[in-house]
Amino acid sequence: MPIHTIIFDLDDTLLWDKKSIQTAFDKTCEYAATKVQVDPQQLESTVRKEARALYESYETYDYTVLIGINPFEGLWGTFDDPTDSFQKMKGIVPNYRKSAWTNGLKALGIEDEQQLGAELGERFVEERKKSPFVYEDTYAILDQLKGKYQLVLLTNGAPSLQNLKLEITPEIRTYFDHVIISGDFGEGKPNASLFNFMMSKAGITAEEGIMVGDNLNTDILGSSRVGMRNVWINREGNTNQTEVTPTYEVTSLTEFLELVKTL
Repeated sequence: MPIHTIIFDLDDTLLWDKKSIQTAFDKTCEYAATKVQVDPQQLESTVRKEARALYESYETYDYTVLIGINPFEGLWGTFDDPTDSFQKMKGIVPNYRKSAWTNGLKALGIEDEQQLGAELGERFVEERKKSPFVYEDTYAILDQLKGKYQLVLLTNGAPSLQNLKLEITPEIRTYFDHVIISGDFGEGKPNASLFNFMMSKAGITAEEGIMVGDNLNTDILGSSRVGMRNVWINREGNTNQTEVTPTYEVTSLTEFLELVKTL
């Protein structure tokens, strides 16, 4: 059956989120080095470690796993969303940001720097907002697809944060007929119920759609669970060490465009 609808993941499929986070870390850690004697790369390493440990210790952790929110999104999101769990996260994140940076400094022997930790936590937020990287072929490929296919954006995360990402890259939303965020639905990829909800919204069967994403354990696994074809975008040439088998594998959106012409 011909493809009617293309479903795209957002983070690290259309948006280069890893680069955005890395840039925010680079700039914040370089700033920290102007305030105290610290190696920026070592500080990044300890903050990442401390952030993960803190994030997993909170009562909201299981919910973040369900929705698909990672520790570094927690370092810059506000989570001002209506569910009780998001409201709990909203209350947690200011101290989480401060503590992650303060504990990162402490791990390097820099004690009693809660004020600097708080400043770095807020600076990271601003640096991430200023670094909305998009892959170089994202817009060109969406231009080629718009009008020929129904386009759906299916992304894990908190609505407040995912919408903020779309606000600071405003061109992306204009390409899509539907934007579906896991936090609005209540469960994230790879849960089959989210994919079924998406198909209902888009008015398609699994055979009429194809899922495009970078994550084997969310995008590819989830679409496989409903019998939908999928495309793993493997830009970094990673070895598939999971039990998840994508229908197709490409190294870029440009390569995907050539593939979709043959389907």
